[in-house]
Amino acid sequence: MRLIRSTLLESPHGFTTRVGGVSVGPYASLNLGFSSGDESAAVAENRRRVLAQFGDPPLATLRQVHGVTVQPVETAGEWRGDGLLSATPGLLLAVQVADCLPLLMEDPASGAVAALHAGWRGALGNILAAAVALFVEKFNSRPRDLRLAAGPGIAASCYQVDAELAQRFTDAGWPQAVLADDQPGKARLDLAAVVKAQALALGLPPENLWFAGICSHCHPELYSYRRDGEASGRLWGVIQAGGKR
Repeated sequence: MRLIRSTLLESPHGFTTRVGGVSVGPYASLNLGFSSGDESAAVAENRRRVLAQFGDPPLATLRQVHGVTVQPVETAGEWRGDGLLSATPGLLLAVQVADCLPLLMEDPASGAVAALHAGWRGALGNILAAAVALFVEKFNSRPRDLRLAAGPGIAASCYQVDAELAQRFTDAGWPQAVLADDQPGKARLDLAAVVKAQALALGLPPENLWFAGICSHCHPELYSYRRDGEASGRLWGVIQAGGKR
């Protein structure tokens, strides 16, 4: 199994790749999405293998809705929303992606962590701000102490969108996310640039930000919904609360 890890985070964490699972065909091999069309038994075994990398911890997951709701949780289970936050020692938080950005956060002082799913809706709605607000409210965190690691996701060079959507990002105050495209009525969208600008605006210092800089659409060891369509598997971004790696 190959996990991508940040040099920044102290909490046990990882961004999965396609390597190390049992799924076959277009889902080969470490597909973690039950809703992808893959065999459920294969997905269950793949998830078991990931959990084994972290000592078989209790798992908190999401029924993701492409929004900005971040759920504070204390136990294993499934919640509706696009982010999880917890300080329960040992609890593993997971978000699921296949081009969207998986964001992992930690507060070293409290041991609290968060896992966020940031597609264009989450980025436009600033799910990062919702998470930071909960860190402050629940754990008295200081934004300057928070650390953020963004895993692989679709790069601007591969993310063509309608000009109307691009204009919404400009109007929201994130013009750095919009790049020109040679096709009329289209633009390129840089989700990582949005997240970085939002993090800095929220008070996270530059040295507390880490970006994998790997395009899911280009990299053969990653799943990409835009590249593979309905037959795309799903990746996880995971982080464990209350621990040091």
